[in-house]
Amino acid sequence: MTPSSPPASTGSSQLIRQLNAQRVLQCMWGREPSTATELMHATGLTRATILTLCRDLTEQGWLEVSENSRQAGQYTKGRPALRYAFREDACRVIGVDAGLHQVTAAVANLRGVEVGRATRPSNPQGSDAPLQPAAERRRTILDTIDAALAEAGLTHGDVASVVIAVPAPVDAAGHSPKGLNPFWSLMNPDLISLGSEHGWDCAVDNDANLAALAELDLQQTTEQDSFAVILSGERLGAGIVLEGRLLHQRRGGIGELGMLDLVEGVGSSNGMGWWARHLAREALRQTPEHPGPLGARPIEEVTSEHVFAAAAQGDPLAEEIMDQLADRLARICVVLAGLLDLDRILVSGAIAPALRGVAARAKQKLAQYLYAPCLEIDASTLGAQAVRRGAVRLAIDRIKDQALHRSAED
Repeated sequence: MTPSSPPASTGSSQLIRQLNAQRVLQCMWGREPSTATELMHATGLTRATILTLCRDLTEQGWLEVSENSRQAGQYTKGRPALRYAFREDACRVIGVDAGLHQVTAAVANLRGVEVGRATRPSNPQGSDAPLQPAAERRRTILDTIDAALAEAGLTHGDVASVVIAVPAPVDAAGHSPKGLNPFWSLMNPDLISLGSEHGWDCAVDNDANLAALAELDLQQTTEQDSFAVILSGERLGAGIVLEGRLLHQRRGGIGELGMLDLVEGVGSSNGMGWWARHLAREALRQTPEHPGPLGARPIEEVTSEHVFAAAAQGDPLAEEIMDQLADRLARICVVLAGLLDLDRILVSGAIAPALRGVAARAKQKLAQYLYAPCLEIDASTLGAQAVRRGAVRLAIDRIKDQALHRSAED
């Protein structure tokens, strides 16, 4: 349950008090325990105002009285000062990575520390099987959330906000387009309503956007920093950050890469994982007696993981495929960086660790197609946690916004 906020008033003195409370809470959010003196220096408010507001915020559930300065070893003489601490357990949030083949839910406190996590298969029949019906997908996501809550020893009532990441464009209302691409609506079957039964604040967003948000949270970004994060497993999608801000449009179409169907040498928006598997199977059909590691298993059982492992063992066929992937990635980078003048492009998601070498080769090949000597191409260090970490970050941001900006109806 979200801690309460004091009602707003039309009086100027009450408005000032409200703004000051917001300033103190903003300062304390995620901060280490602080004394009134420390908060005075941080906010510019008087001691009396700080003490009053800290008392109010403690009653509302956002702060708590912590150990005093003497107990903390920072004060030895006179009357010890009270220390106030941000309540990171005031409520919990859930970030869900609702991917094509599996769903992962993470329960976190308001500092973003995971306290429970669960994963369940989605569309377990395989990549060529029909996708889960909408009702079954919704049940899979709810079951995964329940399993994560059980691991954390929490209940539905402990949750304030849930953010669900999907491999589809998502508009400002949390919906994905219907009709144009049936895959999108199957990935997002009105998931925005999923938390209504439990009274959760719920949001749905594109998975690449949330991976980019996780990178913003992780890296030392500046207002001039511009980059793209590419999710590249089965399909390609990009989250775009320009001058330190994640781009959104009300229709949710930013970062959709369907135009790659028209790019010579790329030809589709299928991801690097898909292409690694496809290229390997096609090559093995032509040379079924291939002596390397890739030839040691039935062709239809070869996966992208097998290709990456074989390349690490020096398999010539796998090495050739990795080079083709690098050329494909370089051409994709030309489209994004050439259009947006980006500083760097990161390959993200579970496949990222296997594509470090591909990213390095793509950087070398880039000069054949585009003059961009300052462009960095790399693999994200977040790996499989990127999307759910971004979902947790957004869920926390939503709770913070609600706390700091009360609606006029309150």
